[in-house]
Amino acid sequence: MKTDRLVSIIMMLLDKERVSAQELADRFEVSPRTIYRDIETINMAGIPVRSTPGVGGGFEIMQEYKLDKNVFSAADLSAILMGLSSLSGMVRGNELVNALAKVRRFIPADRAKEIELRANQIYIDLSPWMGNRNIQPYLELVKTALQESRMLSFEYADRFGNKTVRTVEPYQIVLKGSHWYFQGYCRKREDFRLFRLSRISNLQMSRETFSPRDYQKPVLDFGDILKTMQTTIKLRVQKSAMDRLLDFCTCEHAVPDGEEHYIVNFPFIENEYYYDILISFGDQCECLEPLHVRAEMKRRIQNMAALYDG
Repeated sequence: MKTDRLVSIIMMLLDKERVSAQELADRFEVSPRTIYRDIETINMAGIPVRSTPGVGGGFEIMQEYKLDKNVFSAADLSAILMGLSSLSGMVRGNELVNALAKVRRFIPADRAKEIELRANQIYIDLSPWMGNRNIQPYLELVKTALQESRMLSFEYADRFGNKTVRTVEPYQIVLKGSHWYFQGYCRKREDFRLFRLSRISNLQMSRETFSPRDYQKPVLDFGDILKTMQTTIKLRVQKSAMDRLLDFCTCEHAVPDGEEHYIVNFPFIENEYYYDILISFGDQCECLEPLHVRAEMKRRIQNMAALYDG
C-alpha cells in the first residue's frame, strides 16, 4: 500500500543519515523509478528531502528538520508510551498503532529495557468490566465522523428513558468519570450538547458533511457548583460496604461504630442520582440524619417493596 510505504520511507530517512534509491527499492520491492516518485510525493507533503548524486549519494531529510532522539528523556518516552498504550486498548485504529511504532523508534537500544519498565509501572485500562458492548464500535464511528466532518444521527435516551432522534455535528470525544461522551452541535436543539454514548442507540454516520462552526467546549468541572448544592447527611454503614462507599467520599468522613459498622458524614445532594446511590447499598446502609432524607428513603423503599407485593 503506497501510504504505508511512504510512512516507512519517512521513518527510514529520519533514522539514517542517507539512503540510496536502490536500497529503498530493494527494501520495499519496487523499482527505483517508483522510489523517485515517492520522494517527490513526500517533498510535496512538506517534508524536505534532499538528493545527493554520485558514489555514496542518496536521499536524506534536511538536518534542521530532524528531531534529535536525545530531546526525549526516559520519563518523557515512558509517559508517551503509557498514554498511547492505554488509549489504544479502547480506541483502535492505524493512527495509534503507527504512533506507538514511531515513538518506539526514538528509544535508544541501551535504554529500551528501562523505558519499557517505567511505561509498564502504571497501566490504564479504559474498557469496562461489563455493560454496553456498543461503546467501543460507537467510539470508532464518532472518531471517523470527527476526522471526516460527517454528520451523525441516532436515538438518544434522556435520564428518564424518553427517546428522541438527533442529527448532530460531532466536535470532540470526552472521557469523564469512567463514561464516554461526545460533544456536538445538535440540529434539533440548535445548540451544543454533550451526549453520553451509553444512552445512544442506532448510531449512523451519514454521507452529509458539515463546515465546522465556532466550537464551544463542554463545561466538565462542576466542583464549585456542587459545593454550593451539597449538604452532609449521616449514614450508618456496614464494613462490607465501605469499599463501594469510598467511591463517593474519603476515609476522613468515616469513624468506627462498634465492630461491624462505620458512621459516615456523607456529601449529599437531594436529587434522583444521590437517592439512587443510597438505595443501591440495600440493607448495608442506613440514613440516620436528617429526618426528612430518612423519611424520603423510607418512602422510596416502600414503593419498591410494593412492586414485589403486587
